[in-house]
Amino acid sequence: MENWSVEQVCNWLKQRNLGELVPKFREEEVSGAALLALNDRMVQQLVKKIGHQAVLMDLIKKYQQQKSGLESLICCCETASQKFPEVISGKNLKSFFARYKTLQWTSSYALPDFPYDVKCILAEKKCPDHSMRIRIIEFLQADMTKYLEGSLYPNSQQYNIVVNALLQAYPFLDEDGNGFLLWKRALKDRFKYVRRPIEDDEQVLRNKCKFGHRRGRTRKSTFAENKLDDVQVQAEEEPAHLKGSTMDLHIKWLNQEYMKTQRNWEEVDNRMNVTIEIRRKMISNKAPLKDILRLFPFLRCPYQLFREFQLLTHMDIYKKTVEILEIYSENILSLYVMRNNPINIMLQENLKQHTEEDVLKYMKMTAACLLLPEVFGDDSSLFAAVNEEVKAVTPVLEVKNPFNVNSCEFALYIEREELAQLNDCTMALAALVAAFHVFDIPCPKRIHRTLNFLESLVFEVRNPASLP
Repeated sequence: MENWSVEQVCNWLKQRNLGELVPKFREEEVSGAALLALNDRMVQQLVKKIGHQAVLMDLIKKYQQQKSGLESLICCCETASQKFPEVISGKNLKSFFARYKTLQWTSSYALPDFPYDVKCILAEKKCPDHSMRIRIIEFLQADMTKYLEGSLYPNSQQYNIVVNALLQAYPFLDEDGNGFLLWKRALKDRFKYVRRPIEDDEQVLRNKCKFGHRRGRTRKSTFAENKLDDVQVQAEEEPAHLKGSTMDLHIKWLNQEYMKTQRNWEEVDNRMNVTIEIRRKMISNKAPLKDILRLFPFLRCPYQLFREFQLLTHMDIYKKTVEILEIYSENILSLYVMRNNPINIMLQENLKQHTEEDVLKYMKMTAACLLLPEVFGDDSSLFAAVNEEVKAVTPVLEVKNPFNVNSCEFALYIEREELAQLNDCTMALAALVAAFHVFDIPCPKRIHRTLNFLESLVFEVRNPASLP
């Protein structure tokens, strides 16, 4: 961390949900060395919100403790080896090096030397295509396996460290702030694929015991988990026909996991796959939304809402929405009919107060998003309630302080109740479009042209709708 650039520090903040601090850290040129040297007074000057101050200081403190722990461990070992050479040997020495390796993971991870063709792509600072992404993931998986002495079961922390190292070295791979989850998921999937040939239950059990995976579980529970994995693989290939009792277990697990602060997202994805048939049947039979959310609370999470949309349509709604706003925002704001619109006037006033390129782009995309219904002559109250109470029953956005970087809030409402909190206008717009499809809600006529424009671009129709 000491050698990080300002940009690497900003990426680190984004990955820890502190993206609001990025503009200020760039303005003050806070590098890795400066970050570790921050004291309480400096943090108070940099960060306005007390919650963010506490989180930032806690992260810095934890890193310093890990670093000092590693240094003290090495120092103690060197001292002990000088005083008691007969003690630091054999099993004790092996134990020390195992502990040392664990600390290495937590303190720093050095990326492997990629092959020549991968280096060329990364040097161009362009997002790699599908085949090159696979090459990068394969190489990272092989390197992790070597480092873990042949283990095919990395823990969650080790996945996080490797992906963080990749994105810090190559920030352009962090696709719209969503890159961390995408690369981590790809790396996990690669390990799953490599483990796939191990079909014998006894062999799986021996490997898990050998490498300390899921310690404390009995052979019976491990066997049950493997059977559940088989069911989940089937669910991805064809609809699952499970007994009511099994389905109840999945639903109960999902509800219990939703109450946790640290969630097993990989298992959530698997169980949402298994239960998709009954969920879609409830929605098609017009079951009350409250009942659907009570059984499947993860549909309140934007990530799962987007994932459900992708399972239904094979389209990445978030990625498409980013592209739409980036392409059309300037055109929307330049339309003559928008010049005297209250949203545009509010935007122009706030643009004068900022100079950071990222902030200006964010504000313009937010304004373009909120002005869409006005462009098509639709009813904006069925699209977004800006600093107002939500009145529409159909999916609608609630937006507070849209151009205040520190206090803006976005939320998705359905039937006048909050479904999900959202990070920004892009995520909010994607969630709005996804909600109509996921919950099979008819589009109101007074907002039809706006949604038709967005959907034609998302689904890449041959002749998409265009701006008036």
